[in-house]
Amino acid sequence: MQKVVSSIILMCLSFFSVALAQPTFKGGQTALDNFIAGKIIYPEFSSQNCIEATIQVSFSVGTTGQVTDARVQQGPGIDLDEEAVRVVKLTSGKWQIPAGYNNAVRVVLPIRFKPDYVKCQKRTGAAMNMNEAITAYQKRQELENAVTNYYVNKRAGKADEQKEGTILALKNELGIDEDLWKELLNQAGQKLKQGDKDGACKDWKFIRDTGSNLADTYLAKYCN
Repeated sequence: MQKVVSSIILMCLSFFSVALAQPTFKGGQTALDNFIAGKIIYPEFSSQNCIEATIQVSFSVGTTGQVTDARVQQGPGIDLDEEAVRVVKLTSGKWQIPAGYNNAVRVVLPIRFKPDYVKCQKRTGAAMNMNEAITAYQKRQELENAVTNYYVNKRAGKADEQKEGTILALKNELGIDEDLWKELLNQAGQKLKQGDKDGACKDWKFIRDTGSNLADTYLAKYCN
């Protein structure tokens, strides 16, 4: 009986040591909360549809505080997931590593999204529930893919240009227009200032791949 009790005690002590040896954000929890809040750029689909969620992002932290292998552990599978991973990656280099840290242990960070309800309800009239949001987002992604595939093929000289009328109708349905492109240019500029060149390039490529040349200068400068 004594051996069993000792084993349990040792297991608890071992677990306690691992729990203590976790990376901490420089400046503490308040600094982390402020950092995340200051970096989030609320994604367009969820912002417009008043979608609120908490995304659990898991990641590894190296011995120098660098974030690697950040991925969604739990999320709805809409645009909030991608933004949660993006802002977690921005914490790279800002973690303090304790003595005895086991870098095989993954850290899980909840990223909370809460939209401006006054602003988004003026656009939509009501918030979507999560099931509606997931279905609507998946449908939108399919239609966006049809648009981007057309323009990628058009640049390569492979598009069936008789379908352009259908593509223009899709763009109108999705609200892909000058106003959206300008919003995305502004968003990409914010990401670039945050040091997220990959995120900025993704926005600029979307602008190009939906039929606009507004981002061509930025793509040539930053995304070769």
